[in-house]
Amino acid sequence: MNLARRRALLFAVGGSALLTAGCMTKPLRPANTDGTYCFRIGKSYRPKLTCAPTPIPSESIEADAKRFEPAPGKLTVYLVRKRWGDGRNVVRVDSGGTSAVDTVPESFARWRLPAGSHRLAVTWPEGSATFDIAGAAGEVVFVEVIGSVWVWGSTYRLERGDAAESRQRAMSLRLVADVG
Repeated sequence: MNLARRRALLFAVGGSALLTAGCMTKPLRPANTDGTYCFRIGKSYRPKLTCAPTPIPSESIEADAKRFEPAPGKLTVYLVRKRWGDGRNVVRVDSGGTSAVDTVPESFARWRLPAGSHRLAVTWPEGSATFDIAGAAGEVVFVEVIGSVWVWGSTYRLERGDAAESRQRAMSLRLVADVG
């Protein structure tokens, strides 16, 4: 085997090993001792934390939520929050008639609502936005919380998510709220 071929083969093997190592998902950060969950920004000795204000559900409830099954007689809404430009702020989503859901970056929530039409309102420290959804009893709807955070401010919006993509995105996230 000549030297050029050997180098090309080593480059191909090394490159593929490097790429596959980058595709590994990082383990989920455990809950704090008080039951709350914090999203960590940075790897320094002084990381910035964005923490959920209430304790998160147990791991067994999270495993149940990740089956993405409908609730009989209710509209099941999954709020998925995972975007590369969203690394700060506790964002509250409210439907007006039930308990509000607080999300942190890279998290998801399961929300069981009465069947019918609902106006969801997302609020964050700098503003708010609304989004209308409708669904029948026994239906599962995915809503993406899409945010971008910059030095000069942040914006958020809600958008109906594709079921397959939202499920895949939620599998690597922490459940921070299970309401209904």
